[in-house]
Amino acid sequence: MDYTKLANDIVANVGGSDNIKILSHCMTRLRFNLKDVSKANKENLENLDGVLGVVYAGGQYMVILGQYLIPTYEAIIKNFDIKAGEVIDENLDGDLGDQEPLTWRNALNKIIGFVSSSVTPMIPGLIAGGMMKVALLLVVSFINADFATSSSYQILSAIGDAPFYFMPIFVAYGAATKLGATQIYAMAAAASLLHGNFLALVTAAKPVDLFGLPVRLLSYGTSLLPALLIALVAYYAEKILNKVIPSIFKAVFVGMGTIFIAGSLGFLVLGPLGNFIGQGIAAMFMWLDGTVGALAVGLLAAALPWMVMTGMHTALAPFMPQLIADPGYDSMLRPAFLLHNMAEGGSVLGVAARTKDKMKRSEYLSIAVGCIVAGVTEPAIYGVNLKYKKPMYAVMAGGFVGGITASLLGVRAYMMGYSNIFALPIFKETVMAAVTGIIVAILVAAVVAFIVSKDIDVAKKVAEPTAPITVEVSDDAIVAVSDGELLPLAEVKDEVFSTKMMGDGVALKLESDFISAPANGVLTTVFPTGHAFGLTRADGVELLVHIGIDTVNLKGEGFDVLAKQGELVRAGQPIVKVNREKLTAKGYDLTTITILTNTQGKDIHLQNQGTVKSGAIL
Repeated sequence: MDYTKLANDIVANVGGSDNIKILSHCMTRLRFNLKDVSKANKENLENLDGVLGVVYAGGQYMVILGQYLIPTYEAIIKNFDIKAGEVIDENLDGDLGDQEPLTWRNALNKIIGFVSSSVTPMIPGLIAGGMMKVALLLVVSFINADFATSSSYQILSAIGDAPFYFMPIFVAYGAATKLGATQIYAMAAAASLLHGNFLALVTAAKPVDLFGLPVRLLSYGTSLLPALLIALVAYYAEKILNKVIPSIFKAVFVGMGTIFIAGSLGFLVLGPLGNFIGQGIAAMFMWLDGTVGALAVGLLAAALPWMVMTGMHTALAPFMPQLIADPGYDSMLRPAFLLHNMAEGGSVLGVAARTKDKMKRSEYLSIAVGCIVAGVTEPAIYGVNLKYKKPMYAVMAGGFVGGITASLLGVRAYMMGYSNIFALPIFKETVMAAVTGIIVAILVAAVVAFIVSKDIDVAKKVAEPTAPITVEVSDDAIVAVSDGELLPLAEVKDEVFSTKMMGDGVALKLESDFISAPANGVLTTVFPTGHAFGLTRADGVELLVHIGIDTVNLKGEGFDVLAKQGELVRAGQPIVKVNREKLTAKGYDLTTITILTNTQGKDIHLQNQGTVKSGAIL
């Protein structure tokens, strides 16, 4: 592989080095923050040898390279004057784009996002500590049992336990960082819960108070939610104190006041409240485990490929350490994550068995090994399973059957660890349940993928799409952009359109997944999110097609852009494909509006009633 050539081709097809604001990477993807996403050529990128797929999400343009990532990244940084960003955790990356304001509609997502972002920085530490404890367990179990009584074991065990015991401090740091607060204030207030003075009071088990108010004697080591609440209070306390305290005294009293307020409330209210909520979450998972446990693990493993693609899996991250802390094991989340990864690898093995292309087979086998051994699934998802679509059924089947099998056998993760075969010791005495589930997940996924892939000619490159059928109309005609029922703009549930702020036009209640060009002309604007595009006719008349209400919030999810900005198109030519079923299920109104944003002084009237087919002259 010529990495210098691949690097040059990638940079050229994302709009050149001048179009790149920041380049970062995770374990499998180059992540570009671009100045103008419309300059990127997705089709050309996907056709480059070594590129497994291209995704635009969360404000980042991502090129999936798998095993070719690091050499290509290094070649880009070496040969181009590009600002390098931080390395991002593959499984914990979140939305790095612009943040939308808090509303009742997105409140739950915002809360989950805050918790996930707060927990994310400490996850590598928890995994490191968990894997160290696994190593100690292996030494004691298979090499020298007497090592458990040595001072070396005690010290090394303390190192492995530290990320868990001091979890409140790490959580406070992550939460303060997310909020933009002074981290040390939140960390100090949270650390007070672990101070020796308070631990001595807990051990003595005698009633204590703070300013006459009773303090509950709880152990906060390994706790999660109390520190989150303390960090929130510290943020607002610091903000208020900065407003009310004169500048000359801020250096002395803002910090002291912040840790006093957050720390005191931590002992009196926030700690007990967080502990109560944590017990409630643990009770919920215990209830699921005791009722539909096996089915729940199977369903979660089957759903994870879609959750990973949308980033929804990050919402589960906070619950893993919470379960390890209370009740002391995770019988649902970590097993499901592990078996999903195994199913991804198994499905790729099935596809590899179908192909006659030796180079492709070698590439797919490497991807499968990456899933199973390293726990990295993105190359499998985007480069193989999603690419050929049908293998996704195999992933779901493997995850579902493997999850149910492991759960019925009583699988439990007792430590944090990666979702790969090297982390099997985290399951301790239930390791054979995990191994059995892994074997089942891989075999079922491989067999199903082999069967459903019989019609997929993976040995050949995906054929170029045929030219779309267009409507032969005059250059001054305007046509319906899709099949559906026409509506006057006044009936659109968005004041910007219904009041004609942007211009006159017509709305359409969609009955097709394809949105086409409303006239002959040039695509002057194509939003990378796919929710809107603009077209200019030869006579200068400008039209805007906006697909749905508030669909910009989807950030490209459910939209597939079929044409490029600057392209000359004919009326009726498909421009965007919409996943109506998915977006409707999310609650979005997909009423599509065609607006005359610039009539060039012409008197243009559009039909706005009746049922039409795509391309019908309006």
